[in-house]
Amino acid sequence: QVHLVESGGGLVQAGGSLRLSCAVSGRTFSSDTLAWFRQAPGKEREFVGAINWSGGSADLADSVKGRFTISRDNAKSTLYLQMNSLKPEDTAVYFCAARQSMAAVVAGLRRPGDYAYWGQGTQVIVPS
Repeated sequence: QVHLVESGGGLVQAGGSLRLSCAVSGRTFSSDTLAWFRQAPGKEREFVGAINWSGGSADLADSVKGRFTISRDNAKSTLYLQMNSLKPEDTAVYFCAARQSMAAVVAGLRRPGDYAYWGQGTQVIVPS
């Protein structure tokens, strides 16, 4: 059975940092493309970033480029999202997602429907 479990969310002041983690089990982690999405109240789920199976290719949404970094540790079957310079508009529930893909370059996988497996999310709150 596949499990994706996010952690690391919380309340942080604007300008602060958080690191989210996503522990994956029940899958061959190193064969998956992984992603982070977020969903704010009343809004659609939006793409944050994705990383290919080796960690050698990553794609980030324009809204987080320069502030967020996506990475993975295949030995630990864990995906990370380092979030710096947080803004109130980053407030959302953050979800990790997985799909089987060993593409060398991750590009264009920005829709929720591109991913088959999902975690339950972790809340990030950045007060204004």
